[in-house]
This record gives sequence, C-alpha cells and structure tokens, in this order.
Amino acid sequence: MKWTAADVEIYVKEKDYIDTALIPLIPITIADGAKAAASGGEFVQLIVHEAERQLKGRLFLFPPFTYFMSEQREELIRRLGDWTRQLMEHGMKHVFYVTCDRTWKEYENQLSGRLWMVPAIPLQDMDESYKQEIIREQTSQLLNFFISQWS
Repeated sequence: MKWTAADVEIYVKEKDYIDTALIPLIPITIADGAKAAASGGEFVQLIVHEAERQLKGRLFLFPPFTYFMSEQREELIRRLGDWTRQLMEHGMKHVFYVTCDRTWKEYENQLSGRLWMVPAIPLQDMDESYKQEIIREQTSQLLNFFISQWS
C-alpha cells in the first residue's frame, strides 16, 4: 500500500492485516554533497517502492521523512518519534525506516522503529540491467530483514 487515495481506502477496510509501516528517511541539502544526497535518496525510493510492490497487503509505504542534513539530530529524532507513535497508536505493530544517511546509525538506539541502511550507490550512469540487479539484491536483503523482525 502506498500513500494514495485508492490504497488508503483499501487500508481502511483491511487494516487488521496491514501491520507494518515503511518510512524512507531522505536527506536533502543544497550545499556540498547535494548530488550524493539526491542519488542516495533516489536509490532508497527505488528500493522501498519495490519492497512495497512485493509486500502489498502487509506493508504500508508512507511518504518520505525528508529533512535537511544540517538539522539537529535531536529534533529529527523527536519528529520521527512522533510519526512512529502516531502510527503505532493506530495499529502499526512494526515501523521500519530505510535510509542511505549513515548518520542515523549513531542514533539507532534512540529510534522507536527499526533502521535499515542501504548504500548510497550512484545510479545515474549505471547500465540499466546492472541497476535493476542491484535494486533486486538490496530489496531482497530488506525483505529478509522484515521477515526476521516479524518472527
């Protein structure tokens, strides 16, 4: 399920079966590192969309939690915690975050959900078949992570 009117309508009817929220954490900047941040965010989006496609009916993909890289982490952790609390109060048993921003790893123990890191791979100049292979591989690892957390 994605954050679309049609999928939300289905979610409302089937929410007893949809217990997992997926939130991409997307860093942005217009300073040094903007291209790398954009590329990493693009890769994260490709992976979470593929994961949602494969787990439709069990997983709800929410809009990205987007933030400036210069924002204070304590504030980001608070805001992300608010998102997570709201989702859990409304029936989500599992909340997963996916990001390429390695800084989150330092704060993982302060997060209410589970963090999954993907490498920030620049896809723009990559051969399409190789790009799809990398996306499949990363998605497979993410799905295995979900399954390990569900048990």
